[in-house]
Amino acid sequence: MKKLTLLLISLLAASVAGLASPRGLGAYLSHATFNVPGQGPYLETYLEILGNTIRYKAIDGGKFQGSVQVTMIIKQDSVIRDFRKYELLSPEVSDTTAVGINFIDQQRFMLPDGNYTIDLSIADINSPRKPHFVTYPVSISFPADQLSVSGIQMISAYSKTITENVLSKSGYDFVPFVDNFYPSDKNKLTFYAEIYNPLHQEGSEEKYLVSAFIESFETKKILTDYVRVKKEPSRPVNVLVNEFDITQLPSGNYNLVVNVRNKSNEVIAQNITFFQRSNPGVGSPAIDLASVSVANTFADRISNADTLREYLRSMQPIATEMESIFIRSQLNTASLEMLKQFFLNFWRTRDETNPEATWEAYKFEVKKVNVAYKTQLRKGYETDMGRVYLRYGPPNSIVDRPFETTGYNLNAPVNGKPERGSVPYQIWHYYSINNNRERNRKFVFISSSLKTMDYMLVHSDAMGEIQNFNWQRMLSRDLDIEDYNADTMKKDRRTSSFDYNDGF
Repeated sequence: MKKLTLLLISLLAASVAGLASPRGLGAYLSHATFNVPGQGPYLETYLEILGNTIRYKAIDGGKFQGSVQVTMIIKQDSVIRDFRKYELLSPEVSDTTAVGINFIDQQRFMLPDGNYTIDLSIADINSPRKPHFVTYPVSISFPADQLSVSGIQMISAYSKTITENVLSKSGYDFVPFVDNFYPSDKNKLTFYAEIYNPLHQEGSEEKYLVSAFIESFETKKILTDYVRVKKEPSRPVNVLVNEFDITQLPSGNYNLVVNVRNKSNEVIAQNITFFQRSNPGVGSPAIDLASVSVANTFADRISNADTLREYLRSMQPIATEMESIFIRSQLNTASLEMLKQFFLNFWRTRDETNPEATWEAYKFEVKKVNVAYKTQLRKGYETDMGRVYLRYGPPNSIVDRPFETTGYNLNAPVNGKPERGSVPYQIWHYYSINNNRERNRKFVFISSSLKTMDYMLVHSDAMGEIQNFNWQRMLSRDLDIEDYNADTMKKDRRTSSFDYNDGF
């Protein structure tokens, strides 16, 4: 099954007081795809407007209200498949000095299987600022000859349907949770998914094992306290509504996984979505180093503390959040013995059978990265290109544009519309990453300075990476990318994107 990833795009989100945002309208957008047997697939979009980033206008009854104009264009190969333009009204408020109410819009588009792009434009009707635009791709795939899983919709709240409406599915109204960031005051992770079996035969007694679980984003290890397993009979559609109590889930990056196994315990359908948890009040499970014996192991042969510290620094690109915290906080203070224990435990976690061979293979890649991507100030593994290479391996192909005036559209031929004075950039393409969980992924790097070849990652369609489908705007040589990055970019997996002020 082709996996569908929840995308989250932050459009100039800002925190403000009063009527106007100094940086303009803020919003989050996500989507999921579903299928109706006999009718076909559909795309759902979830748009959340940040109430404190719009201007409010006086209305009757002494109240105030904001208004946003939304335009959505669904394209396939430059052909418009659907188009909607509408006005989205905020809740009425009495006091504009304490506006903090976000409001959500949900749309449905009936679309057959295929690859599409969504062109979204949002504008604050009560503000003179120009509209904000974003374009990003969407894939719909529900094969007629195999079992599949819908998109995973994160839920803020749900209740039984009284009157059928756009929020209704399977007899309930589901209010979407548009963000993929769970702060410490949100302790329930609720989600909705559907499982489709187009090969279902009436009277079939075949059953499937349906699993929903949370795993570490970095290591893909399942968190045993967050697993739901249920045996389900064969049906055209199975509905999955579930909830995890994440009160004790530590801060970190995670995947929510829904998969289906057959009687041979083989995964025959799966979908995954990324989320991030911030929970500073809950400490991460301690790395049990006291029980790790390094005697007669490859770790014990490392006798130089400085060498071992350098090894640990080079492991940062593939480390989990908890491991990264240890490296940053303990690198210069921990004893040589403790560093050895951590080092051994790190590689045993990734390969219990032959951790030394796995480490040696990684070290060899680090040496290559340090030659290929080092700069005057940073070692290769410290650069964005080095990190991506070490995490995902070498790309299958590279589009390299060192110094030229031709821009590039990720979904168009290279010889597309020229952009005058573009900065150097590269696009790395992978056939698959993360053990084939994600296919056809791209990483866009732009040179941070014309004087050096230090490239920064500005966009990727891979889970958990920066997503900015309008990255072409950053190709102008009139823009100092280095200052731009330092002052206005927020590399934040919470938004799977970054916020920036483009002068609108």
